[in-house]
Amino acid sequence: MIYITGDTHGDFTNVSEFCIKNNTSKSDVLIILGDAGINFRGWIPDIKTKDYIASLPITLFCIHGNHEQRPETTGLYSEQIWNGGKVFIEYKYPS
Repeated sequence: MIYITGDTHGDFTNVSEFCIKNNTSKSDVLIILGDAGINFRGWIPDIKTKDYIASLPITLFCIHGNHEQRPETTGLYSEQIWNGGKVFIEYKYPS
């Protein structure tokens, strides 16, 4: 299943509750339409956020807004093909 939301600003409490309520799995995709806030605050806080959302039973597809660094500027992402299109994926957090 594909779900859409926006502007999580680094707070994934509602996403976690949504996953529980809807019994999601990693095969489900949540599209965040900007301002996910995943690469925004700095190294350690961002790692904690990434570890938390990596544990959620859903795959995130994030369209970057102004509340995160661009993937090509962080040095953490590589460009890959996913579902027929080019995306940036961080190796340590593939979902």
